[in-house]
Amino acid sequence: MTKQENTGPTTAQNSLPKHPESGRAGNAAPSDATLALGWLHTAKFLTTAPQLHFLPALEVPEIAFVGRSNAGKSTCINTLTQQKQLAFASKKPGRTQHINLFSLGKHGVMDAVLTDLPGYGYAAVPKQDKLRWQQVMANYLVSRKNLTGIVLMCDPRHGLTELDEVLLDVIRPRVQEGLKFLVVLTKADKLTRSEGAKALSIMRLQAGGGSVVLFSATKRTGIEEVARILWDWTHSGAPVVADAGPPNPPESGDAAQDDSAADHP
Repeated sequence: MTKQENTGPTTAQNSLPKHPESGRAGNAAPSDATLALGWLHTAKFLTTAPQLHFLPALEVPEIAFVGRSNAGKSTCINTLTQQKQLAFASKKPGRTQHINLFSLGKHGVMDAVLTDLPGYGYAAVPKQDKLRWQQVMANYLVSRKNLTGIVLMCDPRHGLTELDEVLLDVIRPRVQEGLKFLVVLTKADKLTRSEGAKALSIMRLQAGGGSVVLFSATKRTGIEEVARILWDWTHSGAPVVADAGPPNPPESGDAAQDDSAADHP
């Protein structure tokens, strides 16, 4: 599922151009990223579900954020949506086991949903709870009908864990059928330039056809590219209506939060 770079002229007044495959700066106009970030800023808490059967049946595209606890998932979601506490991080990573949904859409019309799945793999969680939630997430990723794309958060200093590999095996059939897939290498500010390039190269080989982006909330790396990717996934060239753009993203470091999903009030 290899994507090609868009080398032709952009059409910012009509739609966001296709994103480059990985890690490199895009050729889209800055205004396109502003529009995508403005759309992400509309994110609002929709519902929380302790089990799959509590999830509402939706027709709009859904994008799931997954990853090991402490991979930077909450920070990434909050940075993309420019909201400091949209996705809460538990003080005890991995303890909270709810699926949180956030609606997206301008002018009060929901056109997509972000899903924050519980962080997995944290040692403090009893083994039986780990196994149960691994099965819940696997069932979600396999059976959620409106699931359009998956964003896997990974700390490049540690690479893919055994649980990450299991997740890749679970979603591989759906990715081959067209499900969008992106690996976000968080905490990229912790890497040197050469380490970042090496991490990108390795992850491209492991991503199974997905795109790969280096991301840092601290250094503002990869934010605009990920925003354009998510817009592209959910709108597929739909017209973009310009508005006053989003406020400045919160100044939060990648390491400021751990990453298990928490119950929303």
